[in-house]
Amino acid sequence: MSVLPPPRKSPQQRTTSPTQPPQVRSRAAMALSAAAAEGRFVLQVCPECDSVQYPPRDACVSCLNTNLMWQDVDPSGTLLAQTTVNISVNLYFRERGDWRVGTVHLDAGPSVVCHLHCDCVTRGRVRLINRLDRAGEGVMIALPEGGKATLQSDPQLNALSSDPTHRRVLITDARAPNTPMLAKALLEAGAATVFVGEAESWLPYPTRQALDKVKNVEILPLDVTDTASVQRLAAEIGGKTDILINNARFLRPGGVMARGSTGFASQEMEVNYLGLMRLAQAFGPGMCARTADGVNSAVAWVNLLAVSALSNQPGFGTFSASQAAARSLSQNMRADFRASGLRVMNVYAGPTDDAWQQPVHPPKVAPIALARAIVTGLREGLEDVYCGDVAQDIAQRFRENPGLLEHEVTAGELG
Repeated sequence: MSVLPPPRKSPQQRTTSPTQPPQVRSRAAMALSAAAAEGRFVLQVCPECDSVQYPPRDACVSCLNTNLMWQDVDPSGTLLAQTTVNISVNLYFRERGDWRVGTVHLDAGPSVVCHLHCDCVTRGRVRLINRLDRAGEGVMIALPEGGKATLQSDPQLNALSSDPTHRRVLITDARAPNTPMLAKALLEAGAATVFVGEAESWLPYPTRQALDKVKNVEILPLDVTDTASVQRLAAEIGGKTDILINNARFLRPGGVMARGSTGFASQEMEVNYLGLMRLAQAFGPGMCARTADGVNSAVAWVNLLAVSALSNQPGFGTFSASQAAARSLSQNMRADFRASGLRVMNVYAGPTDDAWQQPVHPPKVAPIALARAIVTGLREGLEDVYCGDVAQDIAQRFRENPGLLEHEVTAGELG
């Protein structure tokens, strides 16, 4: 018998016209979902006449050009009209009503139907965001322009967030340099308790003293390379882990030809890839079964990855390969967790300020920047977060042309 609850029916607006071919609607939904994973607001734009298209279509409404591109557009607009759905045959809406929806005329041209934040008013200025619902589909949401409105400040839209407030969080590696700052940031964001996994407790490490000074942090034995250790901790706290953050990693410099053996590569795969698999197998079923538990529901699984997972960095070649393997595994986790609504968020960081990346040229990602990026990504309900200038630059190049990025990186043109 499956441990996963039935698939959720998620609150998503119609993104295409019902008269359009199914393949057009499918491509549109996938494009919006991919952009929502990164928090980008995109629509189809005609490269010939710059006309912005909505709903998505096969040809431009102005010049009939068929080469339409998905691009970031101005999300500002005016709320023309709104309504409230009080009764619905859809179980998801019935349990979470009343739902406000409205029509927004974008400054970019078209009018779109979207969800409304509770502070939006008719004829008022709004800004649209594109976020993922719990089924992994992109939905458009209107927030008041210039205000401080967030997903968390609306009772219905809060379901799209993975806000750490009142939740219990597990950080898998106490020895990681970013762990103390990450634990502190999560508690400041409202987390109730932060569990921290510690391997080889007999061996001293610098961050232990810093962790001891943070209140509401509980250090527990966890070695991601030991299946029995992972299973024991899952049996102990798996039923009360709402957010799991996997920051365990093994990093050493060098590529295939620079190493005389496969020793370090084996350890990189053991920690970075197989460690993630062990955690998913032990904690995943319990977290998936608890995604509807209200305030203390399981909401997110966070993987900390190097941005070299997108394109191999020769100076850290085999480490990059292990990160690419972990990224691929996280995509499989998204498929496995999707039915339950448990979100998998990948945080891609550029070079970090640690002992093994000292020779790498700045800019580097400081622990506080990484902690803030994770908290923001959780609150915004994102699936992909790029932390640091290097990560954001590589992500943009990867979106534009992965093959060109590979040649630039391997030729050393990105430093």
